[in-house]
Amino acid sequence: MDHRNDIREFLASRRARITPERAGLPNYGGTRRVAGLRRAEVAMLAGVSPDYYTRLERGNLTGVSDSVLAAIARALQLDEAERSHLYDLARAANTTARTRRRPARQQIRPGVQSLLDAMTDAPAFVRNGRLDVLAVNRLGQALYAPAFDVPGRPVNLARFCFLDPRADDFYPDWDDAASTTVALLRTEAGRDPYDRALTDLVGELATRSDDFRNRWAAHNVRLHYTGFKHFRHPVVGRLDLAFEAMPMPADPGLTLTAYSAEPGTPAWDSLRLLASLAATTAQTDDPHQAERP
Repeated sequence: MDHRNDIREFLASRRARITPERAGLPNYGGTRRVAGLRRAEVAMLAGVSPDYYTRLERGNLTGVSDSVLAAIARALQLDEAERSHLYDLARAANTTARTRRRPARQQIRPGVQSLLDAMTDAPAFVRNGRLDVLAVNRLGQALYAPAFDVPGRPVNLARFCFLDPRADDFYPDWDDAASTTVALLRTEAGRDPYDRALTDLVGELATRSDDFRNRWAAHNVRLHYTGFKHFRHPVVGRLDLAFEAMPMPADPGLTLTAYSAEPGTPAWDSLRLLASLAATTAQTDDPHQAERP
């Protein structure tokens, strides 16, 4: 990943989607040679000189102030995720470049695993920004059974989505799941462009998947804290579940995700069935399980 290139393509792609009409500028007709706004028009809307904005869009965010970033964000009509991404790109540009590094292994505290295990009615797991699943409860592992049915740990949800043929059946709306996956990785890359493990993962996926490579080039980012997710489980069938994704302040970089279903719905019944099957499987694997308190 080239940080200056990421800045350049992100700003250019956001500019390309804003029409003069959408920006509130007069359109005098004629043929425009660029998609969306011209650089000079963005500069005018942001209150900076065309030369200065051109410097920014060429990938140089060194020394840029928060007020200028805010003005650029308004001119390009960035949403919350895109605005945060722009600030992350600027923060990285103003940080002394570091050698590509492999971050220290993220440890799951015993209390976190105990919390997951106590959530018997909700599939739940803890992941990092690269979408490695670092801890999971029994129902969460049962829900993501196809992803866990591979050798090697930690399970990586991005690899599963793009490199495992079963993902197409597991996600009924695979296109949306794939776009969300890439947007989360792109967001993480803005936060820490020097994460060697993330760079290696992106390189692997881009080499092995045309779908990933095309989505990565779009520079879309997303905040993914709440919403609904749809699954087609190989045993219990369709599951439409609400989710909450909660960053863990005591463990920076980690996120706890939990799913739930409305009582009385088909998803609730299927989730209860899945929990029962998971408990039965656990007792079969460990005959002493039923004897334990």
